[in-house]
Amino acid sequence: MGIPVTITSRGVITLPARLRRALGLRADDQLVAEITPDGLLLRPAVTLPVEIYTLDREREFDQAEAELAVVVRPRGRPARAAGGARKRGSARSR
Repeated sequence: MGIPVTITSRGVITLPARLRRALGLRADDQLVAEITPDGLLLRPAVTLPVEIYTLDREREFDQAEAELAVVVRPRGRPARAAGGARKRGSARSR
């Protein structure tokens, strides 16, 4: 059973509250409209926020990666002692 909706002279369609609630739609949600053999199909659109990176923001990422590299090391690589020297007794220092 369909629910009738009206299109205004400006092409605006109002979805009844009952439909919006059933579909979890809120103000400013976007829909994708498709023409199908059965007619018009409206479905929720998946939208993701986009951030344009400024040079300052890129520097923040670089700094965070450098800080992380100090804490995280690849598996199998021995930890270095203070000052960058290898620990005594390691296989490479013999």
